[in-house]
Amino acid sequence: MKLKLEGIQKSFESKEVLKNITFEFEEGKIYGLLGRNGAGKTTLFNCISEDIPYDKGEMKIIEDDQERKLMADDIGYVYSTPQVPDFLTGREFLNFFIDINRSKITNLKSIDEYFDLVGIEPEDRDRLLKDYSHGMKNKVMMLVHIIFNPKILLLDEPLTSFDVVAAAQMKQLLKDISKEHILIFSTHIMELALDLCDEIILLTHGELEKIDRQGENRDMFEDMIISKLKGEDDE
Repeated sequence: MKLKLEGIQKSFESKEVLKNITFEFEEGKIYGLLGRNGAGKTTLFNCISEDIPYDKGEMKIIEDDQERKLMADDIGYVYSTPQVPDFLTGREFLNFFIDINRSKITNLKSIDEYFDLVGIEPEDRDRLLKDYSHGMKNKVMMLVHIIFNPKILLLDEPLTSFDVVAAAQMKQLLKDISKEHILIFSTHIMELALDLCDEIILLTHGELEKIDRQGENRDMFEDMIISKLKGEDDE
């Protein structure tokens, strides 16, 4: 499976944010998306997820050598700020999500199995979501997308609120689920991108550029990325 973006453009009034996004993302890989503040990473995610319309271009899924239009159900989007109903408990929220999406969910597990998967402790599962920490809310939102099992998962800074142990658990979980999915991971933390991601892509000057990691030691690779990102200041 591949996600194919062809000539995606997006402007806000006179500001051209995405100029010509052309790229193919492959199943089985985690892509680290790096860029300066304001480079358009969230805009790109919002266009892929259809949260906002893009101006020009096409987005397609390629499966078994057949192309089709990208659909809303193909995409899961874990926002940097988790959006959960504070008036429900963690268990009530997951039960509600499963009930309204049951016909689309395959290999359904028990609620407690899902909680175990992301390390939400038994004593927290029946607490109101308003009392969850930011990191725990992020875990719940990650669970929603694991349950729904979309083909493509967009992750906007999802690990920054986790403690060291939780972050390690989530990184392993992402590596496990990436085998049958496309994961695109936006982060400002270069070390995290280099540790977790199979491919590094930069969003600069409104376009995507894949950075070849072969033959580079880590320090040289980091210096090259910083140099390319700083190059935007020269425009």
